[in-house]
Amino acid sequence: MDSSVSGKTVIVTGAANGIGLAIARRFVELEANVVLADRDEKRLVAEVDALQNGAGKAMAYHGNLQEKLTVNNLMAATIDAYDTIDILVNASRQILPSDPLVDKDGVFEQLMHQNVTVNLRLAQAVAKRMIAQSKNREKDEIIGAIVNLSSIAATRTMPELMAYSVSSAALDQLTRSLAVAFADHGIRVNGIAMGSLMSASLRESLKDDADLHGIIEAATPLGYIGEADEAADAAVFLASSKANFITGQILAVDGGRSLVDTVSIPAH
Repeated sequence: MDSSVSGKTVIVTGAANGIGLAIARRFVELEANVVLADRDEKRLVAEVDALQNGAGKAMAYHGNLQEKLTVNNLMAATIDAYDTIDILVNASRQILPSDPLVDKDGVFEQLMHQNVTVNLRLAQAVAKRMIAQSKNREKDEIIGAIVNLSSIAATRTMPELMAYSVSSAALDQLTRSLAVAFADHGIRVNGIAMGSLMSASLRESLKDDADLHGIIEAATPLGYIGEADEAADAAVFLASSKANFITGQILAVDGGRSLVDTVSIPAH
């Protein structure tokens, strides 16, 4: 178990269920102070109540992070509770099918806003706080880490998921750009490209398609669908001191799918 995140303050978005919740739970287990942010207030509060018995501390923050005021309030609530912010995990993302010919429902704009713009605003706000609270930073000292959750869809060509694929690719480029921009301040930025993981969206898809489970397993070199904890372990690693010399990287956690994947199998 990595003790370098013990006592650190971590914000995890999309933390009421699925992969975001698994990441938040893992940080709590490692004795970090964790702010779980999500729109689903009822489920969020229930999950935080369940985490209160852990070694770390957990706090719920309910709100729509697509609104700038909500981002500001999240920052204020976190600082008020724990004084500092050391780690941000942008785990909130949206997956929707899209029509390549007509974006009649505004899906493209919606996913670009949720999967890219919201993450940018949070990263900027958190980075400013990290810099402000580390005025006496020594040269080469790492003061914070940001982890963005993306998808192997960023490098796949699937017209039915065009908006999601493009937003994932944009998020990957955002991750690399911020990594360079924040490097002089001692802030690392990395991403996790997920695929073949039991996310909330994949779980729902499996309910609707009895054959999908076997199809994904067949397309995955390791031969199984990973659990949410696989992403949690990767997020903790990238946020910990063990990854101090790693920044601007997109780590694929997909059982090898991105090495052999075909365009006909949706990436989750």
